[in-house]
Amino acid sequence: MSEQRITVIRGDGIGPDIIDAATQILDKAGCNFLYEYADAGLMALENHGDLLPDETKDLIAKNKIALKGPLTTPVGEGFTSINVSLRKQFQLYANLRPVLSFKGTQARYEDIDIITVRENTQGMYSGLGQRISEDGNEAEAMSKITRDGAEKIVTFAYELAQREGRKKVTAVHKANILKSTSGLFLRVAREVGQRYPDIESTEMIVDNCCMQLVMNPHQFDVIVTTNLFGDILSDLCAGLVGGLGMAPGANIGKDCAIFEAVHGSAPDIAGKNLANPTSVILASIQMLEYLGMQDKAEKIRAALRDVIESGDRTTRDLGGTHGTTDFTQAVLDRL
Repeated sequence: MSEQRITVIRGDGIGPDIIDAATQILDKAGCNFLYEYADAGLMALENHGDLLPDETKDLIAKNKIALKGPLTTPVGEGFTSINVSLRKQFQLYANLRPVLSFKGTQARYEDIDIITVRENTQGMYSGLGQRISEDGNEAEAMSKITRDGAEKIVTFAYELAQREGRKKVTAVHKANILKSTSGLFLRVAREVGQRYPDIESTEMIVDNCCMQLVMNPHQFDVIVTTNLFGDILSDLCAGLVGGLGMAPGANIGKDCAIFEAVHGSAPDIAGKNLANPTSVILASIQMLEYLGMQDKAEKIRAALRDVIESGDRTTRDLGGTHGTTDFTQAVLDRL
């Protein structure tokens, strides 16, 4: 078998520290990946004068799999979000955000196991029709949903549920108010749901969904929704299991996928050996599952779970006193 090449974007702030932790763990688990490094974000802006250089895009296109740390997009200076650019460029229409409870975290709940499947390229984040009037008193933007886009994401959610032996898919919408866009999404979700009689199909209005997630999260299994709602709900779900440090993300298209830590670049603790690498370790587990390497994924997850449960060399956000390298070493020791 030829070596699997992975494009690695170390990212900004704490990115390099946590990405290095993840690659060490992948190596120790015997994954035999060949890493090809590329720049994006502030580092790329300094080195190449561009947040997302062509060399980086070419490398992602060549290897079709990327693992990336958090990136910083300068705020409000006419820069487009790098993540949005990547999703558009490679048509990564599905954003997959699983949350899973680990004992030993500071989370308020136990036994949470929810996957949010978020449409990644349409809706309010597509950047269509963004305009501010010359006097600065009016702003507008356009949300666009297509039948094809809705069908692809909902089908993705049901196929995922079937593959993973999950029981229920909840379509989240605001069709009572946004009758056109959310209405179309909901109609398509109902149609697709009928093709999967073995899976329970439910639907929920987004504001109620937020309340239900806080009051009784165990009723949820797979959530499928549009871009803006998915962005908000997936962070809410992360809060159920201890925060963004415990939440990975995958962006998946027809023949390309990018796996990432979903938290920010935390420049205030960059290079201080303080960051918890769990999010990007979980993202690399998602990557292994995508590549069909379930045994290695399970091995790393078990090691990570044991470190967090036992409190052995955990980072401050997990109630410990240790840093990135000690935490990583504790996972390596178990592998």
